[in-house]
Amino acid sequence: MQLELISFKLCPFAQRAIISLNAQNIDFKMTYINPMNPPDWFKEISPTGQVPLLKVDDTPIFESLVITEFINQISTENFHPTDIVKAANNRSWIIYSSDILGNMFTIITGDEEKFNSAKTELMERFAKVGAAKAQGKFFNGDEFNMIDAAFAPIFMRLAWINEFTDNAIPLTELPEIAAWSDAVLALDVVKNSVVDGLDDVYLSNIENREGYLSTLLID
Repeated sequence: MQLELISFKLCPFAQRAIISLNAQNIDFKMTYINPMNPPDWFKEISPTGQVPLLKVDDTPIFESLVITEFINQISTENFHPTDIVKAANNRSWIIYSSDILGNMFTIITGDEEKFNSAKTELMERFAKVGAAKAQGKFFNGDEFNMIDAAFAPIFMRLAWINEFTDNAIPLTELPEIAAWSDAVLALDVVKNSVVDGLDDVYLSNIENREGYLSTLLID
């Protein structure tokens, strides 16, 4: 079985899949495309035209949650908690995290009013996640699971935003989330899930969007 993950470098959903593949020691080929001008071969195999897409031999698998669940199915180890209720709860929060990524996008692109509204909503969502999180380094305790991989791109981009600004989106009022973020971002499997220099690409993305956040960047 040959696996080829197709996406673009900044895609947070592809980063989740990369972390899952590497955490579960599954060999794969990574192919990056320009989502604004995808090649014809990609258009032919992608029903939605969206990334990420996982090509399994000649069969395309799309939708990020389906991709990560497939990765888990072919792994020799379960990347979810063994308790089926806890695992289902984790899947629910993984889907919920997509709304958080939506907040992050608005924070980058919106004017001052939209920025502040998205920031408030982001913190409210984080508070709900924090209330559901178990004690320990990661969401379920001391074991790194798929839900932690799902939140890794959020934590990484939030850390970049705070680095590029004077801590524009601080987590000081949510120490449990802040500690979880630190634990996730310290892992090699997370650090190695992005290409070198992606933080600079993300910075350029913020600048080019010309939203309110771009006015908060430190020279």
